[in-house]
Amino acid sequence: MQENVILVDEKDNEVGTEEKLTAHKEAKLHRAFSIFVLNDKGELMLQRRALTKYHCGGLWTNTCCGHPRPEESLEKATHRRLGEEMGFDCQLEKIMETTYKVTFDNDLTEYEYLHVFRGISDNDPTLNPDEAVEYKWMSLKDIKKDIEKNPKKYTPWFKMLLPKIISAQ
Repeated sequence: MQENVILVDEKDNEVGTEEKLTAHKEAKLHRAFSIFVLNDKGELMLQRRALTKYHCGGLWTNTCCGHPRPEESLEKATHRRLGEEMGFDCQLEKIMETTYKVTFDNDLTEYEYLHVFRGISDNDPTLNPDEAVEYKWMSLKDIKKDIEKNPKKYTPWFKMLLPKIISAQ
């Protein structure tokens, strides 16, 4: 099934739609979201991306990421994707917006206007193996240390967002 993303300008105003892979091949700015779910101990749920993902397969990252579909609200999209990817849902609050751009070895580019959400849950996920192959709970302090020691084990957007998430706590 073809999946389309919402193309936006630098202020997140919609300017059109594009097939997802084409948007990544042509480095078109599009709307996306990242979700960070913490438990009551303040540990973050990390997922290791499925090896079959079109980029960053096998790398550790935040709890969930995705793109709203055309005419789908961010709120609906975040809950839909959390269920599809991680097999659970929780209350989410938007904590910031940012833009980032990174080009991968396979000539795909993530150029996203990113809405970042935080949730609290003590539920363990039921992973969709097409999306994530593993998960773990880690303290933000331990994640920061591990990224410094093993930066190639983590996605670029996660490494960019983590300091912002820590300062938002």
